[in-house]
Amino acid sequence: MYIDSAKIEDIPQLCILLEVLFSQEAEFKPDTDLQGQGLRKIISSPAIGEIVVARETGSIIGMASLLYTVSTALGGPVAILEDMVVLPQARGAGVGSGLVNCCLEIARLKGCKRITLLTDHNNFEAHRFYQQHGFTRSSMVTFRKSIF
Repeated sequence: MYIDSAKIEDIPQLCILLEVLFSQEAEFKPDTDLQGQGLRKIISSPAIGEIVVARETGSIIGMASLLYTVSTALGGPVAILEDMVVLPQARGAGVGSGLVNCCLEIARLKGCKRITLLTDHNNFEAHRFYQQHGFTRSSMVTFRKSIF
């Protein structure tokens, strides 16, 4: 397995991973067209973010997205870790840890002062995974409003 940056031609495989992710999350549903549009925007615009992928024998077996913004509280850049997913058959082999560690290093190199992520409130396996990688639970509560 090796980890590198996603490319435009990876979008079909990334959409398969997002289908796995969004099928297990309560708030989202798979939509290949919409997910493809979002992936293309990220891959084409490094200022927005970047997507790292884990590859094994030519196939993508995991992915994670880093999106960039600025925190006024911290006075500098921060990142949001999104769309972290590993194919079920590849879980437990260190793929997720490799992706998270790569994202942490990229964020450090970009001067980010914090990485934030969201998980479903009852995804205790994900909670344990992120805590093992140094993330702590925030006291903040997420609110959303669709505006389209």
